[in-house]
Amino acid sequence: MTVLQTHSREETVELGRRLARHLQPGSLVCFAGGLGAGKTAFTEGLAEGLGCTDPVSSPTFAIVNYYRGPKPLAHFDLYRITSQEDLDACGFYDYLDQGAIVAAEWSENFADLLAQEHPVYVKIEHLDETSRQITIEGVTL
Repeated sequence: MTVLQTHSREETVELGRRLARHLQPGSLVCFAGGLGAGKTAFTEGLAEGLGCTDPVSSPTFAIVNYYRGPKPLAHFDLYRITSQEDLDACGFYDYLDQGAIVAAEWSENFADLLAQEHPVYVKIEHLDETSRQITIEGVTL
């Protein structure tokens, strides 16, 4: 387990870039953290580190955003997904099977099910306006 603190949005993005170097095709990154914690900023760094060229935005209303690149990234918001059938219907496992890196916000809603995919866990805690404590499990940075 790695526990780090970031003190700016850019440091959070950079930590995402660092994690990207350790991910293989079909990797799952499970995020936990409240609204405004920095999950999308961290995902921006993941996308940049994977070589994705599309701009990163929160998938809150779309459920999934797909970012193209040499190692593509599927960015899910599981907040409104309520069943395994919904997870299947939105193509969650299809992205993993096709070799995309999958980043899942609100993954705690499916913790038991997603644990079967041996994910990397990223927990982001809001410390103050700019500082975050980020705990990463499943890979050593």
